[in-house]
Amino acid sequence: MTKILLTIHIIAVIIAIGPVAVAASMFPPAARKALASGDDADMATLRLLNRICKVYALVSIAVPVFGFATAGIMGVTGNLWIIVSIVLTGIAAVVLGLLVLPYQQRVLDGTPTPPAQLAMYTGVFNLLWAAVTVVMIFRPGSTLSG
Repeated sequence: MTKILLTIHIIAVIIAIGPVAVAASMFPPAARKALASGDDADMATLRLLNRICKVYALVSIAVPVFGFATAGIMGVTGNLWIIVSIVLTGIAAVVLGLLVLPYQQRVLDGTPTPPAQLAMYTGVFNLLWAAVTVVMIFRPGSTLSG
């Protein structure tokens, strides 16, 4: 059962977090272009990228659900590497929900928003997920073999 849950957890990360990371990273340069051109097609691209981010952000709820299930079955929920991963994942969710998505919406609403600031928040979001990946692979403080 552990391998099945771990597989679902990893697939959820790839399918859910990957598209958010890519679409969110594409949004600031597309916003610069759209704001400079005023073209409807460029704005449609922004709306699509924002929709991808919102939909896959909801889908990404599966990541911690299956992560907790896997950690529970493995009996590692109190291990440092799991706790650090949970904290980093929580921070990433806050950055996405309170900074990246609202700033994208401001751009779509026509509110003056510096794309560089949005790019910074997106970069922080992506770095947090990179850190989670490193922690999950190296498992500091773990007694698990591997």
